[in-house]
Amino acid sequence: MQPTTQMKKIIFLISLLCTQAYAQKSIVSLSPGDSESTIIAKAANITPSPRQLRWQMLELTAFFHFGINTFTDREWGDGKEDISAFNPAQLDAEQWVKAIKEAGFKQAIITAKHHDGFCLWPSKFTEHSIKNTPYKQGKGDIVKEVADACRKYNIGFGVYLSPWDRNNASYGTDAYNTYFVNQLTELLTQYGKVDEVWFDGANGEGPNGKKQVYDFNSWYTLIRKLQPQAVIAVQGPDVRWVGTETGVGRETEWSVLPMGEQSQEKIAALSQKDVNVIPTLTGSYKDQDRGSRSKLANATGLVWYPAETDVSIRPGWFYHSNEDAKVKTPAKLMDIYFTSVGRNGVLLLNIPPDKKGLIAESDVKNLAAFGRKMKSTFSHNIAQTATATSTTGKGLKAMFDGKLNTYFTTTGKDTTATIELNWTNNATFNVLALQENIAVGQRIEKFEAEYFDGKQWKNFAMGTTVGYKRLLKFNTVTTKQVRFKILASRLNPTLAEFGLYLLDEKG
Repeated sequence: MQPTTQMKKIIFLISLLCTQAYAQKSIVSLSPGDSESTIIAKAANITPSPRQLRWQMLELTAFFHFGINTFTDREWGDGKEDISAFNPAQLDAEQWVKAIKEAGFKQAIITAKHHDGFCLWPSKFTEHSIKNTPYKQGKGDIVKEVADACRKYNIGFGVYLSPWDRNNASYGTDAYNTYFVNQLTELLTQYGKVDEVWFDGANGEGPNGKKQVYDFNSWYTLIRKLQPQAVIAVQGPDVRWVGTETGVGRETEWSVLPMGEQSQEKIAALSQKDVNVIPTLTGSYKDQDRGSRSKLANATGLVWYPAETDVSIRPGWFYHSNEDAKVKTPAKLMDIYFTSVGRNGVLLLNIPPDKKGLIAESDVKNLAAFGRKMKSTFSHNIAQTATATSTTGKGLKAMFDGKLNTYFTTTGKDTTATIELNWTNNATFNVLALQENIAVGQRIEKFEAEYFDGKQWKNFAMGTTVGYKRLLKFNTVTTKQVRFKILASRLNPTLAEFGLYLLDEKG
């Protein structure tokens, strides 16, 4: 029997994920006879690859949407734009990178080519590029400027290359895959270390438009060969799109999913098809449950496949002057941090440069204020000043040492635990922060937290998954006693960090 196309893709992904550069425990097969306990045990022991773990620990990454759309005041170009309009005379990539670095961001991704096909580097394979614009008399290379700035300020560098191309004549034919590989090779060989490669799933061709069969397998192989440390998102095997552009992730977010979630067919089906229809929580984002026990039961295999949560600091993704008064406030950015990073994701925040080639003053100001709110809120862990006790576990001190590779866990085969915190004087807080040691797996399925008001225990927070990080806000509590309970876990829980904080409400 000849293998189907889908079978070939699954076989390829398994071989790809299990190369020497990839952690051997990032993917596991399931047998038809596996019991639920066996499946859950396998799921609990799946771990991220080194590249996935590094990416998750970044927490905050930035998108720079910049291109011909910036000058035509559009979101999706049609590939027919007059690129002679492209001339950001004051462009300063270091200003971009400094703005995000000061706010706590650890990585930046530049839209090297958006759907319109215009290239921000002097590609040898198309005339629709920066080399045929007035910018620096055709000698400019914005991809290089951003890469150099990222290296100077010691943050990660990534490239966005749109598979959909509305300019290139070969789109819709086999020749386009060769064109794409040529351009991808340029980006992966000319700009030093690349930490993330971002493939957009958007395509607005419609049922009567050009149908391009993308050769993802060769693209992935090329990236693994030329930049093996780079994660491939969000049409790729390392990182998935959370499914919404609101900055809001799932309240139950598993990083271990059925292997079928990686299929290009599913990714494409959930991708954006129209610039005027932005995926939202009330729209196409309906798959709240992607990794619970019931979802794993009928899978052929399981894979570590974490979520990236993207949103723009403005209503649009490219700069539009009429949105200068609509930049997200520091308080809103903090809310987004809680609903993205605080729900086991990585935040990808878009900050689009303007026609001058600069991040607008309003964006810079709000980013800086957000960074200050983050430092003010999370600089003092109130839980660290308490006396912690537990009769059901070990390693309590590890929860306060700031290290993910040390952790509290239970003895024997216990999958539940209770931890008590006691202060001599009243403690006041309104934020709970939890982190698992995901280097050994994601396990916690349900938890709750209570405080003693002098007469009785009262609940102040509860949730399901933790993963890399879980953040919960609640009404301010003042107490001398807190009780934290892990109510369910896949094997022994590994609680690496436990924090109670007081939110900076200013701004």
